[in-house]
Amino acid sequence: MTKATLFLLSLLALILSYPARGEAEEYNTKNLTLEECVQIALQNSTSGIKAERTLKLSGSDVLRNYGKFLPHVSASSSYSPATMQRGWSTTSAGYTKTKTESASLALTATLNLFNGLSDYASLKAALSEKKSARHTLARAYETIAYDITQSYYQALLEGELMLIAREDLRSSRDQLKLTGRQFEVGLKSMTDLYQQQAETASRELVLIQAESRARRSTLELLRRLQIDPESPIELAQPPALAAELPVNSVDSLTARALRNRRDLKASERNARALKWKVTSARGARWPSLDASFSVGTGGTSYLSGSAPLYTEYDSPTIQEQLENSGNYAVSLNLNWSIFDGFQTGYTVQAAKISHLNSMQDYDDLQRTIQIDIQQHLADYNSARTEIITAETSLKAAEAAWNAVRRKYELGAAGFVDLSAARSTLFEARSSLTRAKYNLALQKNILDYTTGSIPLPPVQ
Repeated sequence: MTKATLFLLSLLALILSYPARGEAEEYNTKNLTLEECVQIALQNSTSGIKAERTLKLSGSDVLRNYGKFLPHVSASSSYSPATMQRGWSTTSAGYTKTKTESASLALTATLNLFNGLSDYASLKAALSEKKSARHTLARAYETIAYDITQSYYQALLEGELMLIAREDLRSSRDQLKLTGRQFEVGLKSMTDLYQQQAETASRELVLIQAESRARRSTLELLRRLQIDPESPIELAQPPALAAELPVNSVDSLTARALRNRRDLKASERNARALKWKVTSARGARWPSLDASFSVGTGGTSYLSGSAPLYTEYDSPTIQEQLENSGNYAVSLNLNWSIFDGFQTGYTVQAAKISHLNSMQDYDDLQRTIQIDIQQHLADYNSARTEIITAETSLKAAEAAWNAVRRKYELGAAGFVDLSAARSTLFEARSSLTRAKYNLALQKNILDYTTGSIPLPPVQ
């Protein structure tokens, strides 16, 4: 019995602890790829969530403006179980007192027939604003993907620079051991040993700084992913890091950007919406024509009274009066504001200025896109050239390091030459790594500028 109880308790504890363990290991069971990071950010990003809510609100606004073309229906009812009235009567030469019971029902429908096209313009503005919100949401997703890609590549870059610094420190320590043994047998002087010790300590400092930058860049990526900062994650190396874009001219890239940029489309739709709002504001200068239909019934029952009219005759019941006292009315109402203290003029002028400002923003964004394309394409071409130069520099630095190290071991070269060769090799490796990631970063910037960033499906 005791063993069975312990087994059941252990099984229960395992089941209860499994979800928590799974949640803690959600992001560290495998290396996170760039696509997975972008997908996580799209789900968790505050800007994306706010843009989605704005899109939902714009849909509700469209429905609200559609409702303006439908009749407004209202129903009302009232019931008074007892109403006491007392007043002077000239017929009975004295005060009379009346106690009544009353009830009424009413249903009213009102439909606007014309209001200067204000409702139509408001509907068109709402439809344009919804399309603008949809483009804004898509651009928000692209911005999130761009930001995550930049942080992802930066974290990978700092990680590789840390590995290069670690390899450089290992080489410096090996050289220190060799110099120590050579000093013991008299092949190297005390000065050479001290210089090598100082060189090794300097490399340790470089590694500490590289580790700090790598840790900071990883935490910055976690901040953008909005996941638990205590989660240890590993980043997968993206395939084809140095893949180049097809050669495109500035004109073709500019045409693609003007065709694909969602923020430009959102700005255009917003300008259209504001133009329709000018028409909506002008509608207040025209008369408003409404059709109204109402139906109702009511009744009053006299419970008691001092006047002869109320004592000699019995009134019908409330139910009988409600059933037999129905009435209806159809009416047309015309309202025209002749003078409103220049309020309509101000509203129209404010709507015009908002539309002109939106058109100015649209033109400014177009010019900004054209300038950004030229600048980022030049940066991308420079990044491609930097890789070729860095590869040539690394080959020369490796050859120089191997030659100087052999001479140093044979005593034909001094420590200054060895240290300079090692520093040159370290900088060449670091420069080539930076150049490769810089090309990837510039490609991401160019994709973002042209509005062609690939997006994973949002779950």
